[in-house]
Amino acid sequence: MYKQTPLKNHLQEIQLISRRCISVLLIMVILVLLLIARLGYLQLTKHTLYTTLSQKNSLDLIPIEPTRGLVYDRNGVLLAENMPVFSLDVVPYEVGNLPRALSTISKIISLDDTDIALFQKQLKQHRRFDEIPLKLRLSEEDVAKFSENAYRFPGFVIKARLIRHYPFNASFSHVLGYVGRINQDELSDIDATNYSATNYIGKLGIEKYYEDDLHGTVGYQQAENDASGQPVRILKEINPIPGKNLYLTLDSRLQIAIEKIFAGHRGAVVAIQPSTGQILAMVSEPGYDPNLFVAGISTQDFQALQSSYERPLYDRTLLGLYPLASTIKPFMALEGLESGITTPEYTLFDPGFFQLKNSKHLFRDWRRHGHGVVNLNRAIVNSCDTYFFELASKLGITRMDHILTSFGFGQATGIDLEDEAPGVVASPAWKKRVKKTAWYEGDTLNSGIGQGFMQATPLQMASGVATLANRGQRFSPYLLLGSQEPGKAFVQQTPTPLNKVNLKDSTWNTVIQAMQDVVLQGTGRKLNNPNYTVAAKSGTAQVYSVLKKRYETESGDENQSDLPEKLRDHHLLVAFAPVEKPEIAIAVIGENGVFATILARQILDYYFLEMRQTHASG
Repeated sequence: MYKQTPLKNHLQEIQLISRRCISVLLIMVILVLLLIARLGYLQLTKHTLYTTLSQKNSLDLIPIEPTRGLVYDRNGVLLAENMPVFSLDVVPYEVGNLPRALSTISKIISLDDTDIALFQKQLKQHRRFDEIPLKLRLSEEDVAKFSENAYRFPGFVIKARLIRHYPFNASFSHVLGYVGRINQDELSDIDATNYSATNYIGKLGIEKYYEDDLHGTVGYQQAENDASGQPVRILKEINPIPGKNLYLTLDSRLQIAIEKIFAGHRGAVVAIQPSTGQILAMVSEPGYDPNLFVAGISTQDFQALQSSYERPLYDRTLLGLYPLASTIKPFMALEGLESGITTPEYTLFDPGFFQLKNSKHLFRDWRRHGHGVVNLNRAIVNSCDTYFFELASKLGITRMDHILTSFGFGQATGIDLEDEAPGVVASPAWKKRVKKTAWYEGDTLNSGIGQGFMQATPLQMASGVATLANRGQRFSPYLLLGSQEPGKAFVQQTPTPLNKVNLKDSTWNTVIQAMQDVVLQGTGRKLNNPNYTVAAKSGTAQVYSVLKKRYETESGDENQSDLPEKLRDHHLLVAFAPVEKPEIAIAVIGENGVFATILARQILDYYFLEMRQTHASG
């Protein structure tokens, strides 16, 4: 039996298809209208926004690093320069697998642990699309090897840049300081825009103090990029403004000569021009090579410097605190004369000790059997402690503090360097605040010979004796002779006068004559040179005092050769010359048995004999 197949209703099918076509057509019309509306909205209403976004995609602002200013001495000798080098930089955003890429590239270009550690540190401090130096100072061989394999390392690029270099190495290290990579703390303190093209900033010394002048102002290039983001042409360029060139008051000849004189010893020397306050030399020995820090010092090298017994990183001129010792005596004499407590004619008999009333304790002179009858001149010339014990007792600590403070002791000098130690001018209030104990009259006596709590830096000592040489006219010591912006005239720094120490002419004459006699016939005879006149005062700062009399002879000369070196006395000297019209004032500190008088003689001989002859022949 056959199954019947129903007949199709063609009319119904046609109507169905027609309805579907109309529906699809309506949907298409609606979609087209929506598309047209959207395009109109984007083209008309949002035209400005998307034009700007389009330009941002095709245009890029590339920061240009400004050239760091150079540093010269007073005679135009270059002390800090910029050296061209090739560096390997990384843009982390463009690197797929950074650890693997670093491992692979280390097989082509030698990377040590320090390079990797510094890069990882910088990676945390920068954005992922910043260029971060991986290795500085690539050799020509390194550049060639990378160029052959550059296609394998997207995000890695060779950059030509300028890097700081100090041609005199360890010389001037404490004054100049150095530049190093910007750390996280510094990032929060600087103008990020102005440092967008550089990874380096001044860390210490002149490099830090005058960072704003040396750095300059960043520039920009407006570059047009292709679809891959690579620049194809430069549309606009704003040139960076180089940093200022700085000229220091230092004389490189004198600085280097002093370093050679000090070779193998520890200590410090500060030389000042009394008439202006300009620093002619500022030497802390030993020093260190600041070039080690520029590219990033290795942990091993840094630990070696930090743990060294010689303390090369320690700036003794600015931070070293030493007892004033007998170099305090001319200042005590000035106060004694000016206040009428003593006179040039007053004498006392020195049996080798001084004793306070109602006390059994003996304050002993450095010469065991004393100096006999002494007046003020002889007390300074032969450094009689007993005379100054009595003078201190009569003056009292208030007068002593006043004269020392008026010469700048116990306070920062204001030199254009950071982190200067203020020193200590001891007083009852100071001792109560710091030591939590009362002040005794014995403290006053010890202070009168520069022992006890009194402490000063070599810079303060040099500034103090420069004021004495200048008969009370004080200047703030400074290092910046002047600066020069590119294409502009040299601008000289002017001296900064401070409050004058007003004393009678007779007071100045008496003390300065005594200091000159120190050189002619006293403890500073080794300074005597017929070619120029010198006024000076030496001193000995005890490091080890227990049973010290074992090491003293009848003449007062010390024999500490059987003491360990680190326990031997420090030797100090302050001086100025020529006496009639001072050109130079110096403070010399020889640590642990280094005789400052001998060093000072060589320094002054070089300044007055060799430097003058060179200048005259030139």
